[in-house]
Amino acid sequence: MPLFSRPDGDLVRDETPVRRIMPYLMRGRNESCVYQESVYRMAAARVWLKAYNRAHHPRATLFHLVAYAVAVTLDARPRLNRFVSGGRIYQRRGVSFSFVAKKEFTEEGEDATVKLAAVGGESFQDFSRRLSTQVDEARETERAVDREVALVMRLPGPLVRLLMALARGLDHWNLYPGFMIRDDPMYASIFLANLGSVGVSDVYHHLYEYGTVSIFGAVSSPRRAAFASRDGVTVEEALSVRWTFDERIDDAFSCARSLVLVQKILENPGRWLGPPEGTPAWRGVEADVRES
Repeated sequence: MPLFSRPDGDLVRDETPVRRIMPYLMRGRNESCVYQESVYRMAAARVWLKAYNRAHHPRATLFHLVAYAVAVTLDARPRLNRFVSGGRIYQRRGVSFSFVAKKEFTEEGEDATVKLAAVGGESFQDFSRRLSTQVDEARETERAVDREVALVMRLPGPLVRLLMALARGLDHWNLYPGFMIRDDPMYASIFLANLGSVGVSDVYHHLYEYGTVSIFGAVSSPRRAAFASRDGVTVEEALSVRWTFDERIDDAFSCARSLVLVQKILENPGRWLGPPEGTPAWRGVEADVRES
């Protein structure tokens, strides 16, 4: 039993002994990585997004749809929304995801890391609007987290290492302040990297030992891919997302079922979110969730 509670999660008390011992067998996230590539058909999503953008503003992109599918999945599959800290497994309070937005699409352009909280039951329109607003703010203004990092990096290297060691120690004992965790992008359910937007594809990304991010998704550029079916092989536009999981939070079977839920939304948004001209939102019922 930990001496102190965490501001961002609750201790999981009903796990099996085999899963509870995993954080002691595999102490770091990168020692515990499992990699998975998912390739999604994009034909239906393209048509759906085109109709959505005719009816709504600001416009949504494939990345918005991927992020929404992930947020819905983490809300529907709470076991996947866990993290390991101090050798213990915690259930995260709420769904959040982080991503990087380029301030300028040049080699010299700075990166701005954004953290966005998901709201259960939120429509795609509201989610997409909030995501676009966060990106615009990150590109146009200097945020508090940027100022804090800039201030720390004015210090000598040994002092920076000391501060990082202190932060890790406080986090290990659940004493890291909640106000420091709240806006830190490394304390999120998942980190999504829209690498395809900068011309990078087919990348598996590591997990960060700092923070509590347990899943990383690297989104590639859309491209043509072959799909096999009973009627033969078809070649069509596809989107590849390469996932990195911390296997200590959940088993492979549960993770695989969760990825099917992401696939359902991305490959058939009209069925699972509704008509794009209206107010599309996740329409899955519990029976559908159990099926996936």
